[in-house]
Amino acid sequence: MTIKVGDRAPAATLKQMTKEGPANITTEQLFKGRRVVLFSVPGAFTPTCHAKHLPGYIRDFEKLKAKGVDTVACLAVNDVFVMDAWGKASNVGDNILMLADGNAEFTKALGLELDATGFGLGTRGKRFAMVVKDGVVTHLNVESAGEFRVSAADYVLGQL
Repeated sequence: MTIKVGDRAPAATLKQMTKEGPANITTEQLFKGRRVVLFSVPGAFTPTCHAKHLPGYIRDFEKLKAKGVDTVACLAVNDVFVMDAWGKASNVGDNILMLADGNAEFTKALGLELDATGFGLGTRGKRFAMVVKDGVVTHLNVESAGEFRVSAADYVLGQL
């Protein structure tokens, strides 16, 4: 079942790179007491994700913060090393959390997995953006196949 507005984000453990190396971050740690914009991409370094999706959130980071967003996080079904390399290559600095859902456990719990086996990519996450306030989804924007509109940073900004 796909998550919807008003639902509590499912419990899961994601990975993030820290100065000490790969580290776990639970969804409780991510969302508790915060307003978080979490956007998901089908894959790091893939064309739309790399050229448009992540750059939009980098560009609009300060605008999102000004609208009361505490954390902006990028999620992909990639490993933590790929997410770290992508964040460095994209100069996200400390502004955007680059979160790895390597086994797609969180993505599947959201009901937002994507079968990309036809492209040789296995299970991935759909392209989406959601706003989560203290663990509860307040906005959910899931893209139709091949689209990039409602999960873009400027679209989310317009909702806040």
